[in-house]
Amino acid sequence: MNRFELLVDGESVGQTDYQIRDDTIVFIHTEIDPDRREEGLGGELVRGALNLVRAETDYRVVARCPFTAAWIEEHPDYQDLLTR
Repeated sequence: MNRFELLVDGESVGQTDYQIRDDTIVFIHTEIDPDRREEGLGGELVRGALNLVRAETDYRVVARCPFTAAWIEEHPDYQDLLTR
């Protein structure tokens, strides 16, 4: 299992777990520290992870994580990652 992690002031406040399968990156689970929810950190984490995927790979994104799937659905400018 691999993970993108969100740090705020050097402290981990969230992570999104993923697996690489051939030319696909599968997002499995996203979690934010319960004390930091409702601060928009989940969206910040997913946006950062997807920006890295776009900039540094040719991977197609599969969002098995419900949060990540909903975030991509709400942000059409990231939906191209689903069909690379």
